[in-house]
Amino acid sequence: MKRAFLVAWLLLPAAAAAYHWGPGQDRMRSDAASDAFARAREEARAAQACDADGPMAREHWAAAEVAYGEAIAALPPGSEAESRALRLERAKAAMQCGKLPEARVELAGLVEQLQGDPSADAVQLADARRSLASAQYYMTWLLRLEGAPRTEWEPEVEASRQNFKLVAEQAERRGDTLLASVAKEDLESSIRLARMELKDLQGLPLPSQ
Repeated sequence: MKRAFLVAWLLLPAAAAAYHWGPGQDRMRSDAASDAFARAREEARAAQACDADGPMAREHWAAAEVAYGEAIAALPPGSEAESRALRLERAKAAMQCGKLPEARVELAGLVEQLQGDPSADAVQLADARRSLASAQYYMTWLLRLEGAPRTEWEPEVEASRQNFKLVAEQAERRGDTLLASVAKEDLESSIRLARMELKDLQGLPLPSQ
């Protein structure tokens, strides 16, 4: 009896290794991804409960961005849909914690991937495109305040306008009247931003991202 127990105990490391390097590894990675995702959601909720422009909100968004990244890294192979969803949320968090240029690049790549995938979820694509349009809108605002020439900021606001318009049109075709209405308001904002005099823009508070 003792010998059988000893043999079983000695075999435990090998069994654990087989689990770690075999099918069990995906399970472990899935669990790690779920844990990181839960932490990210908790940080995002904490950020939303704070003053949007306050330092505490930014700290929570920064922590959420890190946790979303950890969740992405922990996903098992073949989790493309989950990876895209997490990348979208990470980019949104990045926008909220002062990483607008990085978020814009991430969102542009994500929209391109979703557009090229016939099986991609239409709602997810709309969310990613609207987030990209928002990033382009805020980039335009900042570029104008920094005194960038029109040749630099105009393509950015035009891309924002086109993306908001496309979101509204596609939402209407899907029967999503709420998103269509919101996207139309966003579209009007981007048009006003392009037409606004710099002196008027300088007198306005920075929009919340």
